[in-house]
Amino acid sequence: MLDGNTDIHPLFRNAPKTTAFKKLRKRIVRQAREALEAYGMVQRGAKWLVCMSGGKDSYTLLAVLYELQWRGMLPVELIACNLDQGQPNFPATVLPDFLKTMQVPHRIEYQDTYSIVKSKVPEGRTYCAMCSRLRRGNLYRIAREEGCSAIVLGHHRDDILETFMMNLFHGGRLATMPPKLLNEAGDLFVYRPLAFVAEADCEKFARDMDYPIIPCDLCGSQDGLQRQQVKAMLDGWEANSPGRRQVMFRALMNARPSHLLDPKLFDFAGLARKDG
Repeated sequence: MLDGNTDIHPLFRNAPKTTAFKKLRKRIVRQAREALEAYGMVQRGAKWLVCMSGGKDSYTLLAVLYELQWRGMLPVELIACNLDQGQPNFPATVLPDFLKTMQVPHRIEYQDTYSIVKSKVPEGRTYCAMCSRLRRGNLYRIAREEGCSAIVLGHHRDDILETFMMNLFHGGRLATMPPKLLNEAGDLFVYRPLAFVAEADCEKFARDMDYPIIPCDLCGSQDGLQRQQVKAMLDGWEANSPGRRQVMFRALMNARPSHLLDPKLFDFAGLARKDG
């Protein structure tokens, strides 16, 4: 992607020089740029809070945003943020050390939401829903304090598909994570620039870059979570019919209200035959 041996940012200091990695990097950057453009995310001079969990997706997100910024395709200010929620055994120094070394402006916030979730969620129930709500509320607060207009999340194509399937099977609605969302208060956007990027590409990118991955199971997530079940089902479909995930994802971008059943989206009662 780049001429010569000079990388654009410390985040790419150890980028492999192989053709395979260069193609992977180019594909991810292109797909992120397409999502930014398709959903009108970029406003020149804005400030974005880039949410860092320490997982493969957030590392990939941060690197891609810095590459797009360097190329003049993302004229916004970036500040990385990690919310330490007090999970047991969370390696609290990993992200601060990484972001400092990589010369990334950042904010580290400690809020023990884990204890709140443990005390409120009944035995045997999953923590994810309440944990997510508490995390999002804190991120909104931090974004306002930092003067940001948006929080930016590392959800990828597979996250979006899995959420759609979970809503379909368990929520009784056709809905998923949108690439661009306005919060209920109307003062902050939520962006997902990796919406077109496959999870496997995020995993390979972060692994090839040797980023210090923090495990995603620190909260003791149960093996039988609905999302894990849906992921296994999609994996099976993909194995039997390669490309199935991408076909399903394209379907989410090609909705036809007249061929669904929601009378709030299409005026079925108003349909009339042409006379003669």
